[in-house]
Amino acid sequence: MLPVIRSRVSSCIFRARNRRPWSSSNQPPEPLKEPTILASSTILDQTGLDQKSPAHTLPPEAVTRTPVSPPPPTPPPEAVAAQSIPPPPPPPPPPPAEGVAQKKSWRFLKAGLFAAVTGGVATAGYATYAYSSDEINEKLKFLQAYTNYTAPEDASDFDKYKGLLLSGVMTVPAKLGEIYLDLRRFAEDQIQGFSDPPSDKLLPDLAPQEAHVFTLVLDLNDTLIHTDWNRDRGWRTFKRPGVDAFLEHLAQFYEIVLYTDQMTMFIDPVVLKLDPQHCIRYKLDRVATRYKDGKHYRDLSILNRDPSRVLYVSAHALETTLQPENAVPIKEWKGEADDTELLDLIPFLEFVAKMRPPDIRTTLASYQGHDIPKEFIKRSKEHQRRSQEQRQTKRLFGR
Repeated sequence: MLPVIRSRVSSCIFRARNRRPWSSSNQPPEPLKEPTILASSTILDQTGLDQKSPAHTLPPEAVTRTPVSPPPPTPPPEAVAAQSIPPPPPPPPPPPAEGVAQKKSWRFLKAGLFAAVTGGVATAGYATYAYSSDEINEKLKFLQAYTNYTAPEDASDFDKYKGLLLSGVMTVPAKLGEIYLDLRRFAEDQIQGFSDPPSDKLLPDLAPQEAHVFTLVLDLNDTLIHTDWNRDRGWRTFKRPGVDAFLEHLAQFYEIVLYTDQMTMFIDPVVLKLDPQHCIRYKLDRVATRYKDGKHYRDLSILNRDPSRVLYVSAHALETTLQPENAVPIKEWKGEADDTELLDLIPFLEFVAKMRPPDIRTTLASYQGHDIPKEFIKRSKEHQRRSQEQRQTKRLFGR
């Protein structure tokens, strides 16, 4: 086999030497490349099968090595970093049509529930504001009558079906009305425990020997004391001029009761300094008041005393009691040092206690619209003048 290869190489060299000279373009022909002979080659024999030829070493001048290409240039760091960053993930596929329909139906259900709850709350609020429990109960009976509706036996099938449908439709509002009424009554009972006095008899029974004694109810703020606040000294409580003489003198004729809307923690230390002689028999604080329309009212009807023998003295008498016919208004005190209202009121109260009118409310009604101390002095002087005239008349006629 080796002679065959050598003969072929020699024929190729001979043909290359016998080529024609250069053309007129004066460009030299490309140099002849000698064939590359490897140490081991694959030769296809006549049968078409691959056979490995034995290794054979050629002389160095007959062997042409394949040129090695230079390494590729190194890319810049920015390109390497850009190549190292993974591409963003593809957007999620759109939800299926069934999921969208379910979401829409759920949103519609939530909107319907929200509208129903809002309408129910608004209706309950309006009913609470506009109607009392008894009025709502009367209207509820009208709905309950429809829930028990039964068509007559001789009615047509259409009328029977209509009655059955009406009864079913009215059942839900009637049940909701019953639930609302029960909740409202429960809430009113709970609120009533805070707004109403704890008992219908705030004072113990009067002793039999004192059945004829009148009850003098006194307010505290701006009537007997005045509370002031200053940045330098803070809260300070001042005692009204003449309060000591007022309490000590009238305690001989009246059962004195202190009735205020203040808390007990404030009343006890104040009364301890206000009344060292213990002229005040009973103290009633805010718990004993009746809370109504945002105010604490003194309810004189539950004092366990005869209303015709009760007087209520206060600087806000007409605004703080539920029985204004028993009120004795007095000027509000704001800390004036020359105030004499309490001392001026003593003659009138002493006269009432001694004369014991059958109903003090009638007497107070005659002073309505007048300053009671001044009006009482005026009437006393008029009464004295008439008495003197009568005595003089008796003397003239020898009677």
